[in-house]
Amino acid sequence: MEQNTVSTRQHWMKVLSRAGKALLPFQEQLLATPHEFIRTPETGMVMVRGRAGGTGMAFNVGETTVSRCVVRLSNGCEGYSYVLGRHMLVAKLAAIADALLQGEQQAHWLSTLIQPLEQAQQQARHAHQQDVATSKVDFFTMVRGD
Repeated sequence: MEQNTVSTRQHWMKVLSRAGKALLPFQEQLLATPHEFIRTPETGMVMVRGRAGGTGMAFNVGETTVSRCVVRLSNGCEGYSYVLGRHMLVAKLAAIADALLQGEQQAHWLSTLIQPLEQAQQQARHAHQQDVATSKVDFFTMVRGD
């Protein structure tokens, strides 16, 4: 897979993994695609890692629930998904979407699925940033004399 294709797929996988229940309106279209399970939707736990100060030593924050699924379409394309939470239907929809995006109708699915989901995610992120900005406190340090 060439680099441009890899980065494009990474982009849509990021959007799909963050979509959550926003994928449900596309359920009818996605489930109409003939598919078979390589790995049926299942839920498990993964360890979440963090870094002190964002860049320091890595440490285990704790565990979180993740749902995953792998499907194969009739054209041979395989789709994978990992989503936070116990959303097995969302994991299935994301896996089907990933497989469809690798096929001949990639442009169609990018414009009708990925772009609207990405715009909704950006709007939600912007609204959250505005909410948080209202409670921002600017701290400053005054130098004390000896």
